[in-house]
Amino acid sequence: MSNFRTERDTMGEMEVPEEALYGASTQRAVLNFPISGESSSSGLIHAYGLIKWAAARVNGELGHVDKELTAQIEVAAQEVYEGKLDDHFPVDVYQTGSGTSTNMNANEVIANRCSQIAGKPIGSKDPVHPNDHVNQGQSSNDTFPTAMHIAAGVAIKENLVPSLEKLQASLKKKSDEFHDVLKIGRTHLMDATPVRLGQEFGGYAKQIERSIDRAHKSLKAIHELALGGTAVGTGLNCHPDFPGKAIAFIAEKTGIEFREAENHFEAQAAKDSLVECHGQLNTIATSLFKVANDIRLLGSGPRCSIGEISLPATQPGSSIMPGKVNPVMSEAVTMVAARVFGNQSTITWCGANGHFELNVFMPVMSKAIMESIELLGSVSDVFSSRCVDGITANTERCNELIEYSLSMVTSLAPIIGYEVAAKIAKESVSSGKTVRTLCLEQLSELKITEEELNAALEPSSMTEPKA
Repeated sequence: MSNFRTERDTMGEMEVPEEALYGASTQRAVLNFPISGESSSSGLIHAYGLIKWAAARVNGELGHVDKELTAQIEVAAQEVYEGKLDDHFPVDVYQTGSGTSTNMNANEVIANRCSQIAGKPIGSKDPVHPNDHVNQGQSSNDTFPTAMHIAAGVAIKENLVPSLEKLQASLKKKSDEFHDVLKIGRTHLMDATPVRLGQEFGGYAKQIERSIDRAHKSLKAIHELALGGTAVGTGLNCHPDFPGKAIAFIAEKTGIEFREAENHFEAQAAKDSLVECHGQLNTIATSLFKVANDIRLLGSGPRCSIGEISLPATQPGSSIMPGKVNPVMSEAVTMVAARVFGNQSTITWCGANGHFELNVFMPVMSKAIMESIELLGSVSDVFSSRCVDGITANTERCNELIEYSLSMVTSLAPIIGYEVAAKIAKESVSSGKTVRTLCLEQLSELKITEEELNAALEPSSMTEPKA
């Protein structure tokens, strides 16, 4: 059984695990919210470390905290920022809607780490107090929305964008590789006129290129930080120079163009920026779903369906059907997309339900957006390396399907007329003969030569506009 120490907060005494760097306030939250077993994302915790680091430095410069204490707080806060103290952040994501428990968790961990550094007992609040020193000039109501933006911004910049760039490059490479591969196009899930396989993959590459643009837009949506508004947006107990200086430090450390909110009431009362940010992520998920699903369908069969491409075999597909290989990487992408779509609903609903000067759904909003960013980034990375890079074209199958397609008659319509072309298409269905075979049988009736027929039915000529 763990040993405990006794700490005190404004509500009285509380037994805290002896080795824990958090204190009474955090322990109350642990006892109050044994709900999901999931704590806030590590990205959010690290963002809190950066906020407290910046706050300590600026409070020292402004003379609000003793220089010696400032130095200690900076060391401890940097450790939080670097992920060295993650084990000391146990608060469930389903907690007080302002994130107060998480903010106090950070304050207590940093204060107690300062006690360790100073050789003082954990829980003594000596020499650093969690509220008076670590939380100086701050409130949960402005630090938590700030942490949400920092965490999401860093994850977009360092995880999502590079992964999307990798996937886009993989798709573009396949577009170039498949340029000369002719295949049947499809609209309404029905045969259409021929396209190049490279054109299809070029479209996918463009979708992901647009996704990269959307990722940058999502980052831009959260550039403003709420830090400095304190409890309700008025900036009570906060030096006017504090937010600008602290945010400049945060921007420097992250390499992201964070800036102070133009209006602190909007920044704390509304979460429209996060809704906007996730809206871009939702569109990215939509694109990924489309690309992955198309690739899955193009590779379907492999013998009894489309089978125009072959997907890499990454694992056995069935416990009962020997030799079966499934499009598991595409399936992973589509499941991630489904999860992001759900997170969009969560974030939209939570964003709409902020009341007056504070939104009290912030922890779950943060959890949802961080999950979306991390999932989209991770699945894009593995989809490119474990699926797209290994795709090959089944040229023989592509040619076979072109020849059997009724849509080949489309290129003949300008020559023989729409109604005659439609008649041939219908006859092809009823007879089972190809368009080419039927036309060869009716050359004199159609008043065209075999050379003219072959030129009109040349698939490559159908893949680009004609003058």
